[in-house]
Amino acid sequence: MALRTLDGVDVKGKRVLLRADLNVPMKGGRVTDLMRLERLTPTIRELSSKGAKVLICSHLGRPRGKRVPEMSLAPVALALGEVLGRKVRFAEDCIGIPAQQAIDLLGQGDVVVLENTRFHPGEQANEPAFGAALARLAELYVNDAFSAAHRAHASTEGVAHLLPAYAGRLMQAELEALHAALDNPVRPVAAMVGGAKISTKLELLGHLVERVDALVIGGAMANTFLAAQGITVGKSLQEAGMHQTARDILDHAQAQRCEILLPMDVVVAAELKPGVAAQVADANAIPAGSMALDIGPLTVRATTGRLGAWKTLVWNGPLGAFEVPPFNEGTVAVAKAVAAATAAGQLRSIAGGGDTVAALQQAGVLDRLSYVSTAGGAFLEWMEGKTLPGVAALEASSIAA
Repeated sequence: MALRTLDGVDVKGKRVLLRADLNVPMKGGRVTDLMRLERLTPTIRELSSKGAKVLICSHLGRPRGKRVPEMSLAPVALALGEVLGRKVRFAEDCIGIPAQQAIDLLGQGDVVVLENTRFHPGEQANEPAFGAALARLAELYVNDAFSAAHRAHASTEGVAHLLPAYAGRLMQAELEALHAALDNPVRPVAAMVGGAKISTKLELLGHLVERVDALVIGGAMANTFLAAQGITVGKSLQEAGMHQTARDILDHAQAQRCEILLPMDVVVAAELKPGVAAQVADANAIPAGSMALDIGPLTVRATTGRLGAWKTLVWNGPLGAFEVPPFNEGTVAVAKAVAAATAAGQLRSIAGGGDTVAALQQAGVLDRLSYVSTAGGAFLEWMEGKTLPGVAALEASSIAA
């Protein structure tokens, strides 16, 4: 990767604009999940310990270019201070006089959070004037927000062309993990993809069959693949309009010598709700009045039994309706097996996506995979083989240097 990292960079006494992802879940004006803040701490602490004046910018929510009090980063700055165990200042704006006044108060090693960049329409429009206003605040730019790297916004892409630009430690870790997963994997490499619809992951599936040796398909999208082959799936969620697309993907996979693994058995019920009566059915014989809501025990054993043969696994999407017990059992069982294979040194496992992270948390194995990305859209677009503007800008800055 042609990226400059923080290795050897002299930041003492310099103003460093750090693009972070502070787009965290909030309730009642308080941060309810600290994971993203915790993952930022290595970069913040490194810059601070080296004497930088750290200016953190980020978006929160979708205020659509207007000041929305409920989307202020002020409470996030307080939470970040608690995570860091130190004072974190807050600026009432991310550009202009309020930002400059807050920065003027900083000493070496101090940290300030600037107000929500999306309070300005120039952020999402990537307007040069807004990017220049951000750049004037600092002498160096560090992007540590891989989860926002798929957006060509002023704070993620524009500023990288105006200041010496570097990848933060979280960005570096994400890109190194993803590079090892598909760009230069230890083979055999497999991908596991779940979720509800083929239509939302069409590009992903098409890209993966050209890059992996085996592709496990679960979740409701597996129903569409089964139905596309003439299998009756009862009341299961499936996309009738995507049957030909599913068949095309199967044909493409065969041509690429990519093995497709679909459920052999499923857990079915008459409706999706907690505590509903459920039973196991053959995937080729789903009862007419039932819907497939999870992979069955035979499929779990078949999937986990393959882990010893694979060296690399990339995972995006739960394998069933994991939010509603008992339809979480298949995903949880596979997650625990993946964690065990990883711990044994048999498997390099990389997972990402919001639902995937939640499923791994539920299984209690979030910290036991090789790498888990908290990015949603950026992780998916990377898996689809797309260029991420925030990463491309860092690469361009490195080449220019």
